[in-house]
Amino acid sequence: MPLTPLPPMHIPDGFLSTPVSLTAWVVSVPLVGHALRRVGRDLGERQVPVMGVLAAAIFAGQMLNFSVTGGTSGHLLGAALATMLLGPWPAIVVMTSVVSIQALIFQDGGLLALGANLFNMGIVGVCVSHFVFRTVRGLLPARSTGILVGGALAAWMSIVVSSLACALELSASGTSPANLAIPAMAGVHALIGLGEAAITVGAAGFLLAARRDLLDDHSAARHSNTAVWLVGAAATAVLVLFSPMASANPDGLEWVARQQGFLRMAADPWYKLVPGYSLPRIADKGIATILAGALGALLVLGTALCAAYLRRGKRGS
Repeated sequence: MPLTPLPPMHIPDGFLSTPVSLTAWVVSVPLVGHALRRVGRDLGERQVPVMGVLAAAIFAGQMLNFSVTGGTSGHLLGAALATMLLGPWPAIVVMTSVVSIQALIFQDGGLLALGANLFNMGIVGVCVSHFVFRTVRGLLPARSTGILVGGALAAWMSIVVSSLACALELSASGTSPANLAIPAMAGVHALIGLGEAAITVGAAGFLLAARRDLLDDHSAARHSNTAVWLVGAAATAVLVLFSPMASANPDGLEWVARQQGFLRMAADPWYKLVPGYSLPRIADKGIATILAGALGALLVLGTALCAAYLRRGKRGS
């Protein structure tokens, strides 16, 4: 597979009208603010490093697009896994850290559209995941079965419902009629959701074997956070190293935009720092992508940890 810079994966400026983009900001900002307050109140000391390394791993995982039938590709969202490990409010902060760094540093998603990307992936994805996961765990008494089945369904639903939210925004913006945008987005993301479910179940199965206390509220085991740092760092490093091998096929939104003829509406970024997840002035594109991934993972790690520790500091003062 060719080593090529990754294409943008999130809603760019130009796809959504200004009223829709501003409405998404108005909805997202207070919800993210409330999530930050809840993190300061609810997050336990042992969960803080989990929040940081998980944010870095999700960032790296989102770089590694996987091929989907029909000439398209998908990538990890991570909302379900973050919700399973941390609960909904810290998960929203994790997803906000990831999506914001992607937009601000890597020009993945527009700045005006950032509110919509936060809403779709960070809020809708997390809320759907939390509802589905908790519902399934309540229905299935076996703890491991409930975690794995609930995680799979939560992951799949988070992808599909988030894509439907995007489709409604495209429709409200006049970019694509609802009767075309909704089935197109739902259809391709139903397939992408299967990949999300498989990744989530794989990660949950590993954690059930290695650190069950992170997923099971009833587990009495409490381990050192050193293992969290080591496993998280190793997983992030592996994902970053493999990121140049990401599928070159268009992701779900780009595929729909091409099929329906509105890809040309995408506006150029307001500025360019590390566009396409490839550090400029480095001739080897594979190395440029790996270095960009490492930079992004460190930035997301720092952002999530700062958010957690600052809010906990305010709680203790």
